[in-house]
Amino acid sequence: MKKAIYPGSFDPITYGHIDIIRRAADIFDELTVSVLNNKGKTPLFSVDERVNIIKKVTGDLPNVTVESYDGLLVDYCEKNKARVIIRGLRAITDFEFELQLAQTNRKLNEKVDTVFLTTSLEYAYLSSSTVKEVASFGGDISKFVPEFIAGMVYEKYGINK
Repeated sequence: MKKAIYPGSFDPITYGHIDIIRRAADIFDELTVSVLNNKGKTPLFSVDERVNIIKKVTGDLPNVTVESYDGLLVDYCEKNKARVIIRGLRAITDFEFELQLAQTNRKLNEKVDTVFLTTSLEYAYLSSSTVKEVASFGGDISKFVPEFIAGMVYEKYGINK
């Protein structure tokens, strides 16, 4: 059974992330979407909120689970008996950063490989940072995230839409 982990902050999860999740779920027997609990950042949503949001978005995918983690990703992979890390690539600039991470992870644990999925063209421009910036100014984020997530993002910024 092939098990993969798709890690990220997902603050908030976007249509680009959802696209990668759905495609990875078609490739692997089990996919765990793992929300990073990064104590060095101040996210818009708490870890628990992000986990619950992703569970709602992926509820129709029987081979997808969602949980949080902290610490080294390769240690988390070892604990969960996953040998594949999924990463999405939007542009060549993503590749340089992601390649360095993949090589570091491979050095830390040679049993763990990284598989890159290129983002579908319709989402190549999209990032959680873009969603938050547009929303913070009251802009329309309905093309970036599902409607219920848009409402939650606006609420965090005190914007009634």
